[in-house]
Amino acid sequence: MSTPERPFASYHLWSLIAPASGQQRWHCQMRRGYIKARQHEPQVRALLTKVTSSQRIGLLAQKGVYEFHHHRYLLNQSDGVEKVAELLRLSNSPSEVQQRVLQILKKYHDKPLLSGKRIVLLTRGDEGFPKPILIDQKHYCFRLYAAMDCIFIESSGNLHILDFKTGKSAFDRRQALVYLLAARYLYPRHKAIASFYNLEFSKKSELISVTKSELDLIELELASIAQKHQQDLQKYQQQTQKFSQIFPPNPGYHCRFCPFNSICEFSAFKASQTV
Repeated sequence: MSTPERPFASYHLWSLIAPASGQQRWHCQMRRGYIKARQHEPQVRALLTKVTSSQRIGLLAQKGVYEFHHHRYLLNQSDGVEKVAELLRLSNSPSEVQQRVLQILKKYHDKPLLSGKRIVLLTRGDEGFPKPILIDQKHYCFRLYAAMDCIFIESSGNLHILDFKTGKSAFDRRQALVYLLAARYLYPRHKAIASFYNLEFSKKSELISVTKSELDLIELELASIAQKHQQDLQKYQQQTQKFSQIFPPNPGYHCRFCPFNSICEFSAFKASQTV
């Protein structure tokens, strides 16, 4: 058996291990098992590669912001929205996706949030996994993954990490905390703040900042998450038949929205379909 890689942590893994506040009853560890332990199985891989309309809208919206600032003159042209839509090949998308993304592009063209900002980083959203940050302390060591949408410098000199959202999902503060921890290693000379911006509803979150001692606690929490997940993976590799014990299911109405409901033997949605 191959030697397992060094433990890793990310906001995505944090969200798979621990639910957001108020979401406990809908949280299922088995979903983490499918995504992180069985992702190479053909059936699971096929489900993971499916892109939902919501995911497509989010990605196209991010790409749209990128294109507006990559070709800044488009922000000042009356047909800028149409030009960006062409760059995104939006006409190849389903009707609902086209309509929602066009609305997002129009809103951004009318009120470009990043106009005049000193942009340090602006991603297209499809670059794949970023290079991990190796966090190597006396009592723990793990790789931290933090794929950030946008970073710019405030007039105060602060580094502002901005994460774009679409749809009606609530902002999860933990995502910003992971980005702030990453900034401590990537931009050690800057004080960093973070926020979310919903491109679809033009909604800003509060500004999120933390102290050094709070960042230390976040780092400890992520080290613990990385270690727990690594231990779970090792248990599964040693006893694959104990999948449901290592990654226990939590069936319920929320199974309806799980991408694995067609192959999960515990899915309440699957069971209701066969009655």
